[in-house]
Amino acid sequence: MNTELDDLEYDILNCVYFVEEYTKILEEVMAPPGVVADGLKTLINKKFVIAMKWEEETQEYKRSFIYDSDNMNAYSYMATKEGLLAHNSR
Repeated sequence: MNTELDDLEYDILNCVYFVEEYTKILEEVMAPPGVVADGLKTLINKKFVIAMKWEEETQEYKRSFIYDSDNMNAYSYMATKEGLLAHNSR
């Protein structure tokens, strides 16, 4: 698996050390929304980022094992251990 990060992927990982809403990632990463979405999907495929859903019942974020890539706003995102290692090794 390719662990190299391009500048966009690096910037996205920089935003998701903690659970972050999609809209906040869009605000922080200086790229068009479609480009950010593609970068985030790439990071999810590399297993560097996971999608998270807010659960009202428990009042906490839980990992979403299924996510709709056409509705990125419905999720928040967080870097995985592998993502953090890749980010820090650059």
